[in-house]
Amino acid sequence: MEYQLYKNIISHPDICNGKPTIRGTRITVHSVMSFILAGDSDESVLESYPRLTKEDLQTCKEFTSMLFEKPTLINSIKISA
Repeated sequence: MEYQLYKNIISHPDICNGKPTIRGTRITVHSVMSFILAGDSDESVLESYPRLTKEDLQTCKEFTSMLFEKPTLINSIKISA
């Protein structure tokens, strides 16, 4: 079953092990954001992933930002001292 997480960001257990992906692709939000956080320009990411649009990149950024606004969406990590 496909779950729409945000705009064109979906999760499906049979696609990339359920990781958030851009609908119609097997490109994960994590992959896109890894490029962005590494300092790559939007244009560079679009060259690396020709199936993506500028809107797809913006949606990935919005989705990632939204995760920090909704802390219940992020799993807690227990750190032992």
